[in-house]
Amino acid sequence: MARSDTRFREAFNSLLDVCNTLPVGAELPAEAVMSGAVGVSRTVVRRCLTRMAELGIIAWEGRGKHLLRAPTADDRIALPETTVGRDQLEKRFLGWVLQFDVPADTPLSVAELARTFDVAPHELKEFLASLSRFGLVARRPRGGWMLRGFTREFAIELSDFRLILELDAIAKVAEAPVDHPIWQRLANLRLEHEALARRITTDFHEFSKLDEAFHQAINSVVRNRFMEESQKVISLIFHYHYMWDKTHEMDRNRAAINEHMAIIDALEARDTARACEAARQHLRTSKSTLLLSLRHHALG
Repeated sequence: MARSDTRFREAFNSLLDVCNTLPVGAELPAEAVMSGAVGVSRTVVRRCLTRMAELGIIAWEGRGKHLLRAPTADDRIALPETTVGRDQLEKRFLGWVLQFDVPADTPLSVAELARTFDVAPHELKEFLASLSRFGLVARRPRGGWMLRGFTREFAIELSDFRLILELDAIAKVAEAPVDHPIWQRLANLRLEHEALARRITTDFHEFSKLDEAFHQAINSVVRNRFMEESQKVISLIFHYHYMWDKTHEMDRNRAAINEHMAIIDALEARDTARACEAARQHLRTSKSTLLLSLRHHALG
C-alpha cells in the first residue's frame, strides 16, 4: 500500500476523532487548523472532508462545513499492517540516534521518521509514547515530540533502577522451589555460556543475545506488571549498547560471561548473599560499559 494512501487513512481516522469531540450541528475547524492537528497537507484534509461528505458525516457548502452526525466505528478506514516489527523499530530508532549523534532536546518529526523507519505514523507515535514513560522522549508543549537524549544522567538513573529490580529478582530466584522452570533455564544458560566461552575469539559478537536471554530468565520469576514494563526499556538500552562501542569487545564479553557464570553458580548453590554480590558486580560493570559507550558516541 502506498505511503500516501496510508497517510490519508490515518488522517481520515484522526479527523473522525476530531468530529467526535464536537456536537452535532457544530462548524468544523478551518482546513489549516485541521491540517496542523493531524500533521498532513490541506490537500489530504480536503480528500478526507470529501469522503466525510459522501458518508453523510458532514455538510459541505462553500467554505462552511457542519457536522451532521457523530462518526461511528464503521466509518473508520482500516489501516495496513505494519511492515516493521517492534523490535526492529527499536533498533532502527536507536541506530538513528547513535549514527547521527542526535543531541538532547532535538525535535522529532513523526512524518519524517515514519518514512525513515518505514512504519505508519500512528505506530511510531505509539512507540514514542512507550519511551516517554521513561523520560527518553517527551511531548512538546505545542504538539509533537522531542528526544530528551541518552544523557549520562539518564544512564546513571536507569542503571540504579535496574540494580534495584534485578537484586529483587535474584533473591526470588534463590528462593524458588526445586521444580520451578527457572532452574532448567539456568542449566541451559550455563551450557550456552560455556559453549560461547570456548569460541569467544570468533563469536564474541553473539554475547548480546545471550546477555539478553540471561537477564530475561532472571527477571521472569517476578510477576509484576510494573517491573515487566520497566524491563522493556532497560533491555532496549542495555542490550543494544553492546553494539555501540566495539573497543575491546571480545575481552568485555569474555568477562561478562564469567560474571554471569558466577551468578548462576551462587543461585544453584542457593546462596542468596553470594548471588546478590555477584549480580552487583556484574551490574556495576554493565553500568560502566554503558557510560563508556555514551562517551564514545559523544552522547554522555
